[in-house]
Amino acid sequence: MLKNHLRVVMAHHRINNLTELMEITGLSRNALNKLWHDTEVETVKLGTLMKTCDSLEFSLSELVEYVPDKKE
Repeated sequence: MLKNHLRVVMAHHRINNLTELMEITGLSRNALNKLWHDTEVETVKLGTLMKTCDSLEFSLSELVEYVPDKKE
């Protein structure tokens, strides 16, 4: 499972909404939608993640975190 930390990173950079993020990254709403809504993060394109990280100058591990599924 991937944990998404986009909103934490946005708060750190004082980015208030998806529109601002789109302007900063140059990415479309469709490209950022899964990250923004924290749904199906596993299917977000690597290029979208990399462009977001490059634009905001932070690492991929700060944006998403892999948490292994717990086996019972």
